[in-house]
Amino acid sequence: MSNKRAAYDCSGCSLCLLVCPLWRRKRDLQHSPHGWAKALQHGATADELALAVQDCTLCRACDPVCPEQIDVSGMILKLRGQIRHPQTAVLQERMAAQAKRPAPAFQAKTALLAGETLRANPALLKRTAALLGSVVADDDGADIVLALEVGVVVPSERLDALIAPLRRAEKVIVADGLLLPYLAQWLPDAKIFSLGETLCSLVSVRNKLCATDLYVIEPRAYHADYVRLVKHYDRLRRERGCEFNLDLQRIAIPATSRSLPQRLGLITRDDDEQARWVLQGRSITRIVVENLEDRAAFEKVSDIPVLHLAELV
Repeated sequence: MSNKRAAYDCSGCSLCLLVCPLWRRKRDLQHSPHGWAKALQHGATADELALAVQDCTLCRACDPVCPEQIDVSGMILKLRGQIRHPQTAVLQERMAAQAKRPAPAFQAKTALLAGETLRANPALLKRTAALLGSVVADDDGADIVLALEVGVVVPSERLDALIAPLRRAEKVIVADGLLLPYLAQWLPDAKIFSLGETLCSLVSVRNKLCATDLYVIEPRAYHADYVRLVKHYDRLRRERGCEFNLDLQRIAIPATSRSLPQRLGLITRDDDEQARWVLQGRSITRIVVENLEDRAAFEKVSDIPVLHLAELV
């Protein structure tokens, strides 16, 4: 998916450590992109790096800061694909079953791939689709997202089942940022946008943002298209005056810091420390999130009202 350089080009500058939530929590080079790249240069195998690599949150913050232009998230996904994972068979069965389901051709011009979290909130999903003037796709590729994150190869039959109904859509809006660059490759004739960017581009939504808001960007989509989106959110900041979950390099700090085992439900999710860190030192009256998972994390650690973008209108 990328023409970027590989792990063997890592110079060891450690800039990726400055933005890595895993490094901030562990303070151990074995749990960092820098450490993995150097380990590979010295002959380490994927199995030897397995536990640490599966701790990665895939927030993609390391990709835009790498001066060597290494495809860091691609390196991590490649390593995961070489690791034997107990969930592999389950995911393969799930994708095979999904591929057999009949999917009608998509007739609307704008499709919304809502993802599991938004789909679990039918009222908000309905409101979101109405704001966007979109139709919710029956198949949002949630199983494919999980397979990509684990490193499981997506069968061509399953991929065709997701893509074929969307070929007539002119615009596809994606809730899960991990899927965004893949869809851009799979649907080259369609315009692919993240849910957060699309919602905050609506005048009715952006006019509701104010200077005392903390606007929480979904990191995966943001970092996957960093050069363009950093300008988009900079314009929004100048126009509305709100704060963002951005560091001094304008890298998006994740509000949730979930490892692969946490996303698979194998161990308990624990985002308290990360969410508190994002809020530290801020004087705000409201938190506005692009991602519903972030809303749950902030509500757990703070009494500040938390709203999803679609709830502003």
